[in-house]
Amino acid sequence: MNRSALTALLAVATAVTAGPLAVSTPAAAATPQPVLSPTPYLGWNTYYGLGGDPTEAEVRASADFLVSSGLRDAGYRYVWIDGNWAAPTPRNEAGDLVANPAQFPNGLAGLVDYIHGKGLKAGIYTDAGPYIPGKCGLGSGGHYQRDADQFAAWRFDAVKVDYLCGIAADLDPKTVYTEFATALRNNASGRPMLFNLCNPVTSPDWGNYPEEQQSTHSWSYAPAIAQSWRTYTDVGFQGDIKFKDVLRNYDANARHPEVAGPGHVNDPDYLGPQLGMSDEEFRTQMTLWSVAAAPLMIGSDLRTLSQASLDTLKDPDVLAINQDPAVVQAVRVGPAGATETWVKRLANGDRAVVLLNRGDTPRTLTTTASAVGLSGGRVRLANAWTDQVTESAGTISAAVPAHGAALFRVSKARGGPGVPHVTAGLPVVTDVDGRPAPVVAGGDEVRVEVAVRNDGSLPVFTPAVRLAAPAGWTVRAQGRAPLLIAPRGSATLVFAVTLPAGAAPGTADLTATTTYDALGHGRQRRTTTAGVVVAPAAPDGEVVLSHHAWISATSGWMSPTVDASVGGWSPISMLGQVYPTGIGVASPSTVRYYLGGGCGRLAATVGIDDAVRDVGPEGATSTFQVVGDGRVLFDSGVLTRDDVRQVDVDLTGVRVLDLVVGDAGDGGYNDRADWAGLTASC
Repeated sequence: MNRSALTALLAVATAVTAGPLAVSTPAAAATPQPVLSPTPYLGWNTYYGLGGDPTEAEVRASADFLVSSGLRDAGYRYVWIDGNWAAPTPRNEAGDLVANPAQFPNGLAGLVDYIHGKGLKAGIYTDAGPYIPGKCGLGSGGHYQRDADQFAAWRFDAVKVDYLCGIAADLDPKTVYTEFATALRNNASGRPMLFNLCNPVTSPDWGNYPEEQQSTHSWSYAPAIAQSWRTYTDVGFQGDIKFKDVLRNYDANARHPEVAGPGHVNDPDYLGPQLGMSDEEFRTQMTLWSVAAAPLMIGSDLRTLSQASLDTLKDPDVLAINQDPAVVQAVRVGPAGATETWVKRLANGDRAVVLLNRGDTPRTLTTTASAVGLSGGRVRLANAWTDQVTESAGTISAAVPAHGAALFRVSKARGGPGVPHVTAGLPVVTDVDGRPAPVVAGGDEVRVEVAVRNDGSLPVFTPAVRLAAPAGWTVRAQGRAPLLIAPRGSATLVFAVTLPAGAAPGTADLTATTTYDALGHGRQRRTTTAGVVVAPAAPDGEVVLSHHAWISATSGWMSPTVDASVGGWSPISMLGQVYPTGIGVASPSTVRYYLGGGCGRLAATVGIDDAVRDVGPEGATSTFQVVGDGRVLFDSGVLTRDDVRQVDVDLTGVRVLDLVVGDAGDGGYNDRADWAGLTASC
């Protein structure tokens, strides 16, 4: 369940006027569930990529692709049909569930046979609550044993049990999920079926619910009854998964690593290649899910995956870390922040170490062998993503892109000295024409630095860096490289890079090729690439800024919408007044524009869109700031659905403009914020 269905769910909750639905029998005593998947299961689910109405043809084609792409042989075996598979009236007169004949003309049993014929396993979806006609589309409430028997008769191998109908009927999740687990184990066919407990309800994302009804409470009872259990709300929307929500779900999933183990794991939701994240961001999600010992369920339309996405999904070293038989979940070492270290103990005593960069700029990150639980002066570092194997004197370091993560398998070094661990830095723009540089533009001269550090126990000799830029850009080296870099030493090489006046807007790559000599190992080469944001042309004249190209734009949920409230469902409207132009966002949000220092004033009306009045009274509080070159030029304070503020800001000399919406400290629930009538005089 994602927030796009939240309004409907709240309506359901208020429509169930008869009070909480009584549970006819007490929860069965929890008994240890069978070990159906000793390590985390892998596969694909229809929900995010195919939307709410999957078809037999799509599922067959996706099963075929799992085989032809090599994903099946890499371990992705589950083909999981998510919600909206049932007929409009989901049960026949006998009380059995019926597939929608328009989507599944041959029923589900034949489709399951087809999936099995491909060497794959089949999963199905239902809900722990009752079916509520016109409000809750599919529920097994009151039919647990009947439905478990039917899924087994159809020969399904796994069942995902949602909680949308459950929360609408105000059920107790521990009680009903325990009953469902008992029904699955006792199915009439005696068929083993994996149980994915999927309670996505969280506060404040969904409103204000008691802790025992939320996904964050599932850890306390689910390990005894399920093979996996969701630990937070959905990681995104259908067709839209954002990196910030990946981090949010990972953090929630990390709260209780102690309950994961062989046959039962925490579930932070699905993988989202090509659903809104960059390749780098998805590689980070894959890294985090792997060290979390999480199920690896692909949420995208398989048939659209690029080779880069497939390579990430199939990387054998990363999958080996996810499938490590100890099934230990990674924990953070050191403080939380923009950069973090996570460590996972592996069955043979090795450590999987993640250097995570949550921030928006490249960083060189470090930790130590002793910090991750390994003693001794020499450690072997196997980079899971690059396959490079080096030796360190005890420091673990990596140049990590923005929103990136380095993943090492770390073990004690043995034998003769290995290749020294040298971190070849990412090219970093440190200033533009002598000023800080969040973005660059055509005609700018920028300073680019590449830092190289040696964490090995031996020196490296004749280091050199060559910097490549897009066609038409000029690159000039500044100064000379040193003759050697001693152990624990570093060097920074500097370049002056000039963009042509007509440099194309978007992201341009700078690639640094670092070479050096390692005693006994010859000339070594490392290549690192970093993207540089090139701004579009600055506005000129009296400009409706919402119609001008922005550099970047984020929204707490969904995406920023031009001239409509977030989601595009209605015109921008505040306190009954409709505005023809503007930007609708959900908190938190940042919309960035390049002004180039040529604008005079900014005018707008800011506030909460009237669309929130169609939902409950919770939430709908935001803050608005106008930030020029890092300096706050306007601050609205906290606005509710009954407030608006006028913006009139002097933009003289501002090169980069940020329009920032915050959640006012109470989460983003119901925060639909507007920048209305947004105009700039340039």
